[in-house]
Amino acid sequence: MTESTAPQSDHRTVLLRGGDVHSPADPFATAMVVERGHVAWVGSEGAADAFASGVDEVIDLDGALVTPAFTDAHVHTTSTGLALTGLDLSGARSLADALGLVRAFVRTHPGDRVLLGHGWDATRWPEQRPPSRTELDAAAGGRPVYLPRIDVHSAVVTTALLDLVPGVTELVGYHPDAPLTGPAHHAVRSAAHGALSARQRTEAQRAALRHAASLGIGTVHECAGPDISDEDDFTGLLKLAAEQPGPRVHGYWAERISDEKGARRIRELGAIGAAGDLFVDGSLGSHTACLHEPYADAPHTGTAHLDAAAIAAHVAACTEAGLQAGFHAIGDAAVAAVVAGVRAASETVGLARVRAARHRVEHAEMLTPETIAAFAELGLTASVQPAFDAAWGGEDGMYAQRLGTERARTLNPYAALLRVGVPLAFGSDSPVTPLDPWGTVRAAAFHRTPEHRISVRAGFTAHTRGGWRAVGRDDAGTLVPGAPADYAIWRTAELVVQAPDDRVARWSTDPRSGTPGLPDLTPGAELPVCLRTVVFGQSVYVRPNE
Repeated sequence: MTESTAPQSDHRTVLLRGGDVHSPADPFATAMVVERGHVAWVGSEGAADAFASGVDEVIDLDGALVTPAFTDAHVHTTSTGLALTGLDLSGARSLADALGLVRAFVRTHPGDRVLLGHGWDATRWPEQRPPSRTELDAAAGGRPVYLPRIDVHSAVVTTALLDLVPGVTELVGYHPDAPLTGPAHHAVRSAAHGALSARQRTEAQRAALRHAASLGIGTVHECAGPDISDEDDFTGLLKLAAEQPGPRVHGYWAERISDEKGARRIRELGAIGAAGDLFVDGSLGSHTACLHEPYADAPHTGTAHLDAAAIAAHVAACTEAGLQAGFHAIGDAAVAAVVAGVRAASETVGLARVRAARHRVEHAEMLTPETIAAFAELGLTASVQPAFDAAWGGEDGMYAQRLGTERARTLNPYAALLRVGVPLAFGSDSPVTPLDPWGTVRAAAFHRTPEHRISVRAGFTAHTRGGWRAVGRDDAGTLVPGAPADYAIWRTAELVVQAPDDRVARWSTDPRSGTPGLPDLTPGAELPVCLRTVVFGQSVYVRPNE
């Protein structure tokens, strides 16, 4: 990919040509003009000649693919940055391996007041258990250490960290020698993150946004809240994103409101909704997702944090105030509570107003035909993470361990959601699973349960336009004239059309269908490499030596 040497400015006009431009305006487009931060034209190589002399810059794509930039609809930015720069246990192959990584990290960070890590998953270890407090204390040399499980719904911590949290042993979710959950976990997480300096937080946020941009991500939805981070972290991130070139950040603050005063506080924080991880339940990995029937490997049904009445009150208050509401719900009982609560709110404020608000449900993993139909009826957006299925689905995965194979097969039914018109917005829940947009689309298209698979095109749409629709914008996430010029340039192999139904795929490759191709995401195939990411017409990432 080559380009002219034109001066950089906010309003320069750019012609991209000589590649493939993924646009519904022209399925065979090879060129695009960007002007004043918006797409001005897409079309053929021959027509591009007419623009060449009147632009400030010409980029020769040299066969590269141009697509809308991805939107990751569920991110914890500071935690993502800390995982990138801190102790990453996601690659630990055993309990002993994890403890060795802790010891090495402690040695190389002598000045940190509290040491933070991320990503352990004991279901992948031969020992099938997390470290005991005694083992972790020994590995940490008596220092405060906070290590959340990969799902961030439980954590193992050292005694030295517990000593920084007065009264923690009296909180629900405290266990003397097992991972902390619920309020006890939230308390130690708050203490651990509170020990970070402003500089450490900002560095982590910058690292996360830089990494997102390098992957062709132009927008992230920050899912923050009082049980996850703190207000300074949230407002600091929004300020940073507004002041430096990088991905856009749309912020959600997961705090319940009951009136206009509460809504005003949400807006004053800079949030676009009282949504995101407003917890109705926990997670399957930590045995805290709320189920109708007990776990297959534990004699209980998980944890419920909000009932239908509380959900209804929040949704009604948000709808009246013109805010998005949203909830974290994974288990079937939690999803059913959300549906019951939103339906009750619609009876109070009106179904049309509830649908227009585009309220969200994060994760929404254990769905039934009834709750899927209710999502469509109530206009709920399913903000989902296909990488969860790639990590934990299948006959031998964590879902099957927790639920049994029959229930596990019902999880993450993307095809069923799309069939009834439920809007999908794809995300990663990073750092729970990594920022990896093409990998996310691959996970949806090659779901471990075949009947839940969707086409690559549908998955790509959910990870681009779907994220914009989830924040109430229907004019973005696609490369058509007038849309914001948020795009990425990719080096990739031949473009193809992939769909679960071979008949659909065959028809879609026929030129008469006008279906633009996308990269081959067959498992094992090399994923596209991002060469450049552009947000509102400004480059926020350029791959070195390209």
